[in-house]
Amino acid sequence: IHVYACNRSMERVFFNADGEMLIVPEQGELTLVTEFGIIDLEPQQIAVIPRGVRLRVELKGASARGYICENYGALFRLPDLGPIGSNGLANSRDFETPVAAYEDIDAPVELVQKYQGGLWTTMLDHSPFDVVAWHGNLAPYRYDLRHFNTINTVSFDHPDPSIFTVLTSPTDTVGTANCDFVIFPPRWMVAENTFRPPWFHRNVMSEFMGLITGAYDAKADGFSPGGASLHNQMSGHGPDQASYNSAVNAELKPHKQENTMAFMFESRAVIRTTDFAMNSPSMQLDYDDVWSNFEKGNPHA
Repeated sequence: IHVYACNRSMERVFFNADGEMLIVPEQGELTLVTEFGIIDLEPQQIAVIPRGVRLRVELKGASARGYICENYGALFRLPDLGPIGSNGLANSRDFETPVAAYEDIDAPVELVQKYQGGLWTTMLDHSPFDVVAWHGNLAPYRYDLRHFNTINTVSFDHPDPSIFTVLTSPTDTVGTANCDFVIFPPRWMVAENTFRPPWFHRNVMSEFMGLITGAYDAKADGFSPGGASLHNQMSGHGPDQASYNSAVNAELKPHKQENTMAFMFESRAVIRTTDFAMNSPSMQLDYDDVWSNFEKGNPHA
């Protein structure tokens, strides 16, 4: 998992031989130039670049920022819908692949390959984006998160966050994914006799959360767009004190979560942070303090 920030377009060409890349913009529009054509990408849209597909990223503005997930497991696909049926969540009709577009340029270009965690480079004598037509089903694609058809409870209790899964990279063990891409979009909250924010929990899946816009309903403070939180396997977590107080004192009438788009990369693998991340000046060293002032519950209440 990477956080990217850039203020100039790529002059080189890149491809990832290790896995496919899920790109989640948070600020700034991008143009993704690929061998299959061109994808224009803006915040609240995502793009998936298959393993081995050559790519050049161009900025439409002065700068851009966002997140990238490298998937080394099974290819991302739509989750099984089970009792939901044929419609709901992310629908296949809303995924877009580019039309062929080519550039006929006979000039040197540097090609960078990510291979087994290292970067390798060579020089080509022409543009690799000289493909005039293509067919097949392993192509880059774009999806607009605003098309997600949210499913939620209309009676009581808090459903599992799997109902917010956009794409999944499954494993051979049911219930544990190599990676799930989950979003928390605008939605109605109508549950009765229910604590509506995500509950306090720990689980075998590691959770990396990011925020594209707005606020996240379980973190009233300290979680800004472009930031991230990480709860690794079996690390207990839940709403902060302010979110908890607001939820338990709120009148349980229909309420719409608006102007928000949070997401989660959830994996059965342990996510190990880099030294750069651990030594970042923006690290929230007092993160645990959001749970330090909870009062002991009254078992007779």
